[in-house]
Amino acid sequence: MASTCVQIIEGNPHLRSLLSWHLQQAGYRVNQSADITRAKETFQTAQPNLVIMETELSDGSGLDLCQWLQQRGRPLVMILSAKAGEPDVVAGLQAGADDYLKKPFGMQEFLARVEALTRRNRKITAPVSLTYGDLNIDLVQRRVRFKDQFIDLTPQEFSLIYVLTQAEGSPLSRADLLRRAWPDAIDNPRTVDTHVLSLRKKIEVDPRQPNVIQTVRNVGYRLNIERIQQTNNGHHAAAAVVGIGAVNAVNNAVNSVG
Repeated sequence: MASTCVQIIEGNPHLRSLLSWHLQQAGYRVNQSADITRAKETFQTAQPNLVIMETELSDGSGLDLCQWLQQRGRPLVMILSAKAGEPDVVAGLQAGADDYLKKPFGMQEFLARVEALTRRNRKITAPVSLTYGDLNIDLVQRRVRFKDQFIDLTPQEFSLIYVLTQAEGSPLSRADLLRRAWPDAIDNPRTVDTHVLSLRKKIEVDPRQPNVIQTVRNVGYRLNIERIQQTNNGHHAAAAVVGIGAVNAVNNAVNSVG
């Protein structure tokens, strides 16, 4: 359990501290957040295995945050809420939560539910590589192969293409890329442009007319999954995920830069 990372998102500082203390006593690593804004920042850096969250937060709905989380790595989610009606529970589970615990609750039940969720997490095999047609990303060795050729990428270029791949073709703004692909806080969007240009020189047939990493006007950049997935015979290869080992080993490999 010592390697299991838990993020608590709870507006009540006393409850937040109490839950954190009990989880730490049980051997978990814990990060705390008081609102959605800080929760998103913490999630990007900590990459927790389990998120425990309140539904009513000072700057928005926990259900919206739950849906946001599902788009970024699919962590396990436990909702804590004083709303005990069946429609509330159903809404929470439909938003992507794996468990729903009604307030008030006993600490023993809370810890038992956390343990049950983390047992489920340990049974999930972790991806060690991602393959989209001609593009293969080795998450353990941090290497990229494109059209059967290994591409010599810097650690930062690897993180950038991995984050673009995670978006599965959706455009990401420069601010999103800076927040998710860079290990340190950087607010200069030109940094993204420079690294995208460098990536294009390494993987595009013609960097001046890019087909793989596309510019989305007034937004940012996207990875052209459709183009990458097209094989030489004109068919489309499905994205494949090969998994072995523990989730934490891969998260550490992906998130380490340098």
